[in-house]
Amino acid sequence: MPKDLRTFIEEVAERYPNEIKIVDKEVEPKFGITAVAARFEQEGKHPALFFPKVRNSRLPAVINLSATYERLALSLGTTVAQMVRLYGERQTTPINPVMVDTATAPVKNVVLKGADATLDVLPIPTHNALDAGPYLTGAFLVCRDSDSGIANVGLYRHQRQGPHQLGVWFIKGHHGAYIHQKYEDKGQDMPVAIVIGHHPAVVMGSISRLPGYGGEYEEAGSLMQEPVELVKAELSDLPVPARAEIVIEGVIPANARADEGPFAEWPGHYTESGPKPYINVQCITMRRDAIFYDVFAGHREHLVLGSLPRMGSVYRRVKQAVPGLVNVNVPAHVRMHCYISYKKTNETEAKKAAFAALLTEPENFKTIVLVDDDIDVFNEPEVMWAIGTRCHAEKDILLIPDWSNPGGLNPAAYEYFPDGTKAARPMTAMVIDATKPAPPAKYPPRALVPDDAVGEVDLEQIIKPFTAHALTTKRMTPSSAPLPFLRSPRRSFDHSIASYRREPKGDASASTSPSAQRMASTYIVDRAGLSQSFASCPRIE
Repeated sequence: MPKDLRTFIEEVAERYPNEIKIVDKEVEPKFGITAVAARFEQEGKHPALFFPKVRNSRLPAVINLSATYERLALSLGTTVAQMVRLYGERQTTPINPVMVDTATAPVKNVVLKGADATLDVLPIPTHNALDAGPYLTGAFLVCRDSDSGIANVGLYRHQRQGPHQLGVWFIKGHHGAYIHQKYEDKGQDMPVAIVIGHHPAVVMGSISRLPGYGGEYEEAGSLMQEPVELVKAELSDLPVPARAEIVIEGVIPANARADEGPFAEWPGHYTESGPKPYINVQCITMRRDAIFYDVFAGHREHLVLGSLPRMGSVYRRVKQAVPGLVNVNVPAHVRMHCYISYKKTNETEAKKAAFAALLTEPENFKTIVLVDDDIDVFNEPEVMWAIGTRCHAEKDILLIPDWSNPGGLNPAAYEYFPDGTKAARPMTAMVIDATKPAPPAKYPPRALVPDDAVGEVDLEQIIKPFTAHALTTKRMTPSSAPLPFLRSPRRSFDHSIASYRREPKGDASASTSPSAQRMASTYIVDRAGLSQSFASCPRIE
């Protein structure tokens, strides 16, 4: 069966049954959906959440589906340890999409046009406290370059501005922005299709950093290891996924603007409101039992979903510059950083790797950290340890002023003034080389237990639950010999304890006070008793 949103939800439920929850109560689209996700987030948990009942909509909703690397790795059919390498490699082996018959396309089950094509049928959430209103956050936009005719796919935010109007913010430097500008220069309306709900690999394909226009459907096919099935949109020749849940079609009027924002973006801060292009909604197609797919904006899912495609793109670019590349991590909690591990052969590789990464993500990356191949870039304490033990600040830290374009989503890309105004400014990039000297130089080895010894340990076979009984010691008898380090008399003890040590004949307990007996049982233990008391302790065979 071809892969789509539903097949992935089923796969998550089978592989990680505790990581997908059904919210068994009706919730409001305004804060109700995201409040449940936020409550889990407070406990450090990020399960996928399925909402069968959202007020004023017949459609169920799902959120947080892509909030963990384990689930994204599952979407690629691999592990977290291998997902970045696999993603980067699959970017080089595209699989072309296939056009299918409209009659077989589930997304064409329901077709709403004209006045019937109202956004009121969708449970679009309002995510965070200061958001201007409901936003589509997990939908990708399909458009076509007016010169080359190439179809391009990208993920942007869309504010619901009315029952038939959606905002759109094309970020400067992205392909969608260039294509839109061409239409505006010609005074032409721009046909678009907005796709809601598909397999995570298709969503990630729309985010990847690819050269030139297009290629997103091809990459999505490679990530899924099967072609994406496409059909023609209702009102244009734009190709849309046949197995999507919902498709919204419309046009962006040339040189028209509407107030958009504020909105909480992935850096965790709000962007301000301002005039932006908008879409006149003309048609909505969907499955008969469509599921509304949403991304928890400004929170972990937003960060994780955007991190893996960037890691894959960085891996591909850095691998070309430094063949000894091992792994790449763009930390979900701070997507402005990038950690790169590689097998070092000479001192020139660090800068080559750093600049390859910076050029892949010039508007977002602020800090590149380079580490040796013995460092796990997904273990941030190890990365920090490498900086502390292998970096000389005076020669291993490189600052690159005015690296990024001014402004953008990161609030650090602005200068703030006492009068309340601000001005966009370029940001400085920083490269930290936390690698050991290149061979043949010798560096002290790490303190590690041999891998083969660790590999032989099967914790499930040898470990049992710890109980208080493991600490219980057997009380010493008068004839028992005390441990060597307790044999010398202690003047602080009661005299009767001293006589107890001399092993008097008869009942020793009769000549001791209760307090002395307690002290004796506490401080004097025989070897045999010690051995018996730990008989129930977990053992490593």
